[in-house]
Amino acid sequence: MSEQKAGVLQGFKAFLMRGNVVDLAVAVVIGAAFSNIVNSIVRGIINPVVGAIGTKNLDSYYSCIKEPCKGTGDSATGVRILWGSVLGATLTFVITAAVVYFLMVLPMAKYLARVEARRKAKEGTREIIEVTELEVLKEIRDALVAQRGNGHSER
Repeated sequence: MSEQKAGVLQGFKAFLMRGNVVDLAVAVVIGAAFSNIVNSIVRGIINPVVGAIGTKNLDSYYSCIKEPCKGTGDSATGVRILWGSVLGATLTFVITAAVVYFLMVLPMAKYLARVEARRKAKEGTREIIEVTELEVLKEIRDALVAQRGNGHSER
């Protein structure tokens, strides 16, 4: 039983030591902090812009599909579709996705493309050097063969 327990603990330790687990933990922590920023942008900028047309709180927008729609919260009557909440969540998602894409994904993709281009350039240079060395070696071989040929004809 202790060998099995040790094997399970070894497996767990190996799982924790993988880079992906650490990366995932960092992503979750940064994501949680980042969601506060995005929510603040939606509450502080987007909602007031929408509020210029109607109300600042998107959650208050709804459509009544069964009357009477009176009251708010637990005392609300009727059947409502809370499309304002969906709109707010959608805006939050779109803003989050845009910021992640433009501040993280796009710069990383450009960086990786530059690294790949440098790697290919180095690889191309290495191939040119190898071809040049091969040509030089062939020329040396041909010169040695020619010398031997000239040496045999002189004897």
